[in-house]
Amino acid sequence: MSFGLTNAPSTFMDLINRVFKPYMDSFMIIFIDNILIYSRSRAEHEQHLRNVLQTLRDRQLYAKFSKCEIWLDSVAFLGHFVSFEDIKVDPKKFEAVQNWPRPTSATEFRSFLGLGGYYLRFVDGFSSISAPLTKFTQKDDLFRWSDECELSFQKLKTTLIIAPVLVLPIGSGSYTVYCDSSRIGLGPMLM
Repeated sequence: MSFGLTNAPSTFMDLINRVFKPYMDSFMIIFIDNILIYSRSRAEHEQHLRNVLQTLRDRQLYAKFSKCEIWLDSVAFLGHFVSFEDIKVDPKKFEAVQNWPRPTSATEFRSFLGLGGYYLRFVDGFSSISAPLTKFTQKDDLFRWSDECELSFQKLKTTLIIAPVLVLPIGSGSYTVYCDSSRIGLGPMLM
């Protein structure tokens, strides 16, 4: 892929998505040039890895071996720490959140809420906690920092830093999703 072309990343992503379509979300996730292969067992992983490498070879696409990490039990991927047991927020992100200065403009609010939104599934009640800050992202609202905004900002930072660990449900039983909503939030629960 030629460098410098405006549409090079999207063209490359389109190619990779078409090439690996049969495997997507079955045992692999792709983000631009990062391929994550996941499996339930070592034997299954060996087969998945063989399928991916053979597909690359058949399409004359190449992976640089020195940049590959193979047979890992856990990996940092797109701001998450993924293992066979659970998914956590990458600990390297905690320092960035902890040192985040108080936003002073709508652009800075959008940036902070974007980071928080990326880790939305780790924060219980995200929309309710962030409601006082979200109003500053609207064009017609004037910026007035209040105690409620400071409390919301600090609570959101704290909940992002002590984010819970997500685990996959165990067992093959059926599950029910219960949810409740209000004007400023939504609360789902898997039972």
